[in-house]
Amino acid sequence: MIVTELKTAKNSSMAACRRCHLLCRISESGDRKIIDCPRCGAEIHQRIPGSIQRTWALVIAALIFYIPANLLPISITSALGSSEGDTIMSGVIYFIQSGSWYIALVIFVASIFVPVLKILILFFLLVSVQLKIRWRPLERTRLYRIIEAIGRWSMVDIFVITIMAALIKLGGLADFEAGPAAAYFAAVVVLTILAAMSFDPRLIWDSMEDQHE
Repeated sequence: MIVTELKTAKNSSMAACRRCHLLCRISESGDRKIIDCPRCGAEIHQRIPGSIQRTWALVIAALIFYIPANLLPISITSALGSSEGDTIMSGVIYFIQSGSWYIALVIFVASIFVPVLKILILFFLLVSVQLKIRWRPLERTRLYRIIEAIGRWSMVDIFVITIMAALIKLGGLADFEAGPAAAYFAAVVVLTILAAMSFDPRLIWDSMEDQHE
């Protein structure tokens, strides 16, 4: 049985620029394999240095912030001397009970489902890379592309609170302001976006390349 070497950019001493996607040849110097992109000047690495460690730190931080983001009130309404705070889930329940189920669905998907999904997928990708799992690399890469694309839409809840605060303050009969959970939730969104940017999807395919060596 003849085993042929799998030709990839990595074993051909080449790498793509993450900014302009130009494929460049890497000049090897010890353990460092790095050049500047001749087209846009960005620093090119065959793999993002410290990608796994940095992504783990960002994902764990996002998970920690996600707890107070859901337990603390994300909005506080004051009227006639009394105030009431609402968490993300209580806001979803309120819109369902008032018949605005489509608003409830948007808030649930953007503020609860998407952040949890992103954190779980990033956990899965990190574990699969570190354990050198070869299972369905194409599907895992697609999962990464999905969470990379939808991450910013989690800010919908913050936008809703901002718009409602402006509208209610204009009415003059009540006061509406963001609660302490808003800052934690914004931190979760930013951290998951940074985690997705920090993760190098090329690591998913490294175990497939090792299999052919």
